[in-house]
Amino acid sequence: MEDALTLAGKAYRSRLLVGTGKYKDFDETRRAVEASGAEIVTVAIRRTNIGQDPGQPSLLDALPPSRYTYLPNTAGCYSAAEAIRTLRLARELLDGHSLVKLEVLGDPETLFPNMPETLKAAETLVKEGFQVMVYCSDDPIQARMLADLGCVAVMPLASLIGSGMGILNPWNLALIIEKAAVPVLVDAGVGTASDAAVAMELGCDGVLMNTAIAGAQDPVRMAGAMRKAVEAGREAFRAGRMPRKFYAASPSSPTAGLIGGR
Repeated sequence: MEDALTLAGKAYRSRLLVGTGKYKDFDETRRAVEASGAEIVTVAIRRTNIGQDPGQPSLLDALPPSRYTYLPNTAGCYSAAEAIRTLRLARELLDGHSLVKLEVLGDPETLFPNMPETLKAAETLVKEGFQVMVYCSDDPIQARMLADLGCVAVMPLASLIGSGMGILNPWNLALIIEKAAVPVLVDAGVGTASDAAVAMELGCDGVLMNTAIAGAQDPVRMAGAMRKAVEAGREAFRAGRMPRKFYAASPSSPTAGLIGGR
């Protein structure tokens, strides 16, 4: 595949990863995911049934693992111990699945990452053979530390989870991308398609989102818009934008050979 996103040794056509929470039902979840073109879907193990409750509808029926790569996450965990325990459970439920998303939150109000606990959990999980994609602050040093521990991707927040505020600090994000030895995916804060396009234009390897799609008035239509935005942003990044020229105009048409010449 040309220009594939490679995570933990596997190539994906889509650079858009989507969450599966906050939809009105599993049918809407399925339709939105299909419209997004995503191949990787995240699932909050503590909130979504993927077999823990045999008597209830399962996400596995709406989004079969034969078609999608599941990315179990630790949403709602506030300590390293809690996150590690949750992902061990996910590995059992998904028959030894090792690709996971780690997030350890600092408080229930901001949902900002607790970086000391995140680093502690990442170290343990990597040693246990997990392939860890990790939600983190937009601190270039912390991102590098996580990569050095063996995480397969770092996922700095654009702004607070569920805020829809977009990318508040593109400079820090650019620093992380410049020095990263692993893929960098924006996680949290995307509100609309232009936010996703900007992330990709900056050079991010991908974007993960949930609320921006599920919280839209028409989630399925928004999922399609996000797909196009990620693809357009990536193409613009690969094309290389024109240099910015401050205080200087430049005609968009050739000036030589004008009719009636000067």
